[in-house]
Amino acid sequence: MPDKSPHQQQHKKAAKTIKQKRADKKAKAPIEGAPDPVAHLKKR
Repeated sequence: MPDKSPHQQQHKKAAKTIKQKRADKKAKAPIEGAPDPVAHLKKR
C-alpha cells in the first residue's frame, strides 16, 4: 500500500518568461546614442 502522507516536494525553478529574456538581452546590449536610421538599409 503506497504512503499517502504529504511530502515536501522539490519544485522546479520557474523558467524566465520571454519578456524577461528580452529585457535582459536589451539591458546587456551596448547603448548607442542616436542610431543612424538608414544604416541597416542595403545599397543597390
